[in-house]
Amino acid sequence: MSTRFDELWERAGGFAGLVQSSLPPVALVAANGLWGLHPAIAVAAGVALAVAVWRAFRGQSLRPAAGGLAGVVIAGSLAARSGEARDFFLADIAWYGVAAVLLAISIMVRRPLVGVLWSVLRGAGPSWRHDPVSLHGYDLATAVLAAVFATRFAVLYRFYAQDEVGWLTVSKILLNHPLWALAIWAARRSDRRLAYCTT
Repeated sequence: MSTRFDELWERAGGFAGLVQSSLPPVALVAANGLWGLHPAIAVAAGVALAVAVWRAFRGQSLRPAAGGLAGVVIAGSLAARSGEARDFFLADIAWYGVAAVLLAISIMVRRPLVGVLWSVLRGAGPSWRHDPVSLHGYDLATAVLAAVFATRFAVLYRFYAQDEVGWLTVSKILLNHPLWALAIWAARRSDRRLAYCTT
């Protein structure tokens, strides 16, 4: 079970993917202070492209790099359109808010999204929903993930409203690794119960 989880985690980029996802916004802030917004957007896109090339060179999955590059293109387009560097983070902030709401709703309707998505990936079917311990575990995992997104939304939105681009970058990086580690722990804890329900 843990092998399958680790495989999906690596396909999503793993810890290296989390680190690499932090590089474009850091590059944007640094370049924005030196050369202005539009060159900074180009630098951020260049860094994201370099990450993709590096992963290809190392024979790693390009899926997280491609997603990161697409995210940088969208974020850069929003910032270029408004002329404000803070809008580079606007799409992320909106996504965090929407994701937190959807995850919370899924718990209220007794369809915790972590359980739904993970059982689909495992091909395990809905048997876990009839096991109170398993359902509670996936409620917990989904609640933790909702808290991850809600925390990131609240913190980043505050700095966005204050136009603190530097703190937007710092908070995004600092909140990225520990909160995702917490979410992964909760998902793995629930995953062990899914093995029991499908044997």
